[in-house]
Amino acid sequence: MIKDLFKKYGIYFGFILIVIIFSMLSPHFLKSKNISNILVQSSILAIIAVGETIVILTGGIELSVGSVVAFTSLSSAFMIADLGLPIGVGIFVALVCSGLIGLINGVIISYGRVPSFITTLGMMSIARGGALALKGGQPISGIPPGYEMLATTELFGVIPIFILYTIVIYLLGYLFLEKTKGGRYIYAIGGNRDSARLSGVKVKVYETLAYVICGLLAGVGGILLTARLDYATPIAGIGYELDVIAATVIGGTSLAGGEGFIFGTLLGAVMIGTLRNGLTLLNVSAYYQQIIIGMVIIGAVFIDRIKAFKGD
Repeated sequence: MIKDLFKKYGIYFGFILIVIIFSMLSPHFLKSKNISNILVQSSILAIIAVGETIVILTGGIELSVGSVVAFTSLSSAFMIADLGLPIGVGIFVALVCSGLIGLINGVIISYGRVPSFITTLGMMSIARGGALALKGGQPISGIPPGYEMLATTELFGVIPIFILYTIVIYLLGYLFLEKTKGGRYIYAIGGNRDSARLSGVKVKVYETLAYVICGLLAGVGGILLTARLDYATPIAGIGYELDVIAATVIGGTSLAGGEGFIFGTLLGAVMIGTLRNGLTLLNVSAYYQQIIIGMVIIGAVFIDRIKAFKGD
């Protein structure tokens, strides 16, 4: 009984335990301002993690999301601040580019049959190199105020707009995965690729679609990060690929594919954000934070593999 409860609700128990520990160690942790900060800081990670979840559900992996964040950030800022294009045009073109990166990944993986790990590892280098080359490794500032409003707007004067973005994208992700034919095919591909193909599923098409969605959402993350910082830097998004994979796996999505729940990923992202925030409040060095997050990733994958080994 206890074992079954842990398997089903372990992430919730873990999250509650983290909150209790940090609230006991820091008097500032449960203050409304800090809770708002946690939600805002987790939003970009959570949004990108939706795309990662869809890819992992197919049995793949996407390692280039952090670099796509940087490339989208730099390209949008370059078009708007340096070329003088309207904000909407710059953002749209940058998002198209991020979607094309996802498309390239998907075509190479699905039609070229190159492993997703190798393909996205290579794209990680290409996209990061593109971001660095765009302005010779220099950041871009002088972004018009209208861009910044994407991050600074508050609903009813109290709710950060980032929270609304996250809610909308997760609702769309849920509807796609749970209520559409395409979503069912994503699960089927991850569950048994050959069976899905024999059942008439256009495996290559939907697998490619998963990478396109992931690329687009990484692009959205880059746009929102730029709006929040009010400048663009080619080193943006470093380490994001590990964090989004961690959020996805902690949230219960199996690395083997075919099993997972989108709102579990949301909780996983908030858990990572909470962990980073609590450690920062306790003045834990960023270096040690990386060690702790790495341990969490290994632990989550270890538990996932144990469950898979037991056929659970």
